[in-house]
Amino acid sequence: MRNILIINGWHDFANSKGEFNESLFNMSVNFFKESNNYALKVTEINKDYQVEEEVLKFTWADVIIYHTPIWWFSIPFKFKKYFDEVLTSGYRNGLWNSDGRSSENPEVNYGTDGQLRGKKYVLTTSWNAPKGAFIGSDEFFKGFDPDDGVLSGFHGMNRYLGLNLVQSLQFFDIERNGNVNQEFEKYKLFLERDF
Repeated sequence: MRNILIINGWHDFANSKGEFNESLFNMSVNFFKESNNYALKVTEINKDYQVEEEVLKFTWADVIIYHTPIWWFSIPFKFKKYFDEVLTSGYRNGLWNSDGRSSENPEVNYGTDGQLRGKKYVLTTSWNAPKGAFIGSDEFFKGFDPDDGVLSGFHGMNRYLGLNLVQSLQFFDIERNGNVNQEFEKYKLFLERDF
């Protein structure tokens, strides 16, 4: 049996209702609840959480599934706060012990002492930006793929912990022109194929 932690990184702010991310989160929860092959724990950033319990969830999980909107080219501020609190509390507490370098050679091995090696993560992100904004050097994101640009720090954080990426799924233009039913089908097919 594999242990799955699902985190909904959306939280209440301004006019954001989080309906798309809530739907992805619920799809994930229902998918894994219906299977006898998985144990499941969840976190919703919009609800209260206990930092030490969250650290234990990370050490317990075999796979972590993150669902988050992208606000102003980053994750929501309470989701960032969650990581600041949980990962700091995870220092020498199951998540990481050092940055991996030695005093004898401080220029190498940075980010190699994460304690979650062998565990995996999935990232879904919802964007107001259309996919075309990432294509071509004359468009807004100058041809950078989301994972190599805006999301590079998020992936770096997970590598620092020792986690390996299963898949990063982007859902573009959700606020304005997104075909949410098509996007839900895309996510459902991913779950069925990879889990």
